[in-house]
Amino acid sequence: MREKFYRFMQGRYGSDQFGRFLMAMVMVCLVLSLFGLKFFYVAGIAVLVYSYFRIFSKNLYKRRAENTAYLKYEYKVKQKFATWKRDMQQRKTHHIYRCPSCKQKIRVPRGKGRIEIRCPKCNQTFIKKS
Repeated sequence: MREKFYRFMQGRYGSDQFGRFLMAMVMVCLVLSLFGLKFFYVAGIAVLVYSYFRIFSKNLYKRRAENTAYLKYEYKVKQKFATWKRDMQQRKTHHIYRCPSCKQKIRVPRGKGRIEIRCPKCNQTFIKKS
């Protein structure tokens, strides 16, 4: 039986990171559908069908392109959260201002009073309380 399954899956795409994400979304949708939200049940089944379509697909090029696009988007989201987390940790010791002309983030230590800040990118100066 196992050998038949191996032969069946030869040349097919299989599972990847995007497929695992889709399966997690199926689980979330099905749990939400338990609270009487029928839309989530239909959406969960649709995502499940799409996920299995991807697993059994023989068009490897398109499935890899989908996974690459997903990984790029996931990386951007993770970077946004990492930046937000870093900024929140630094709030205790530093102020983070944006340059009024080029919008560059500038980190200034707290407790220095009113200071003149020079943007390292565009050399614009502005006064803020630290």
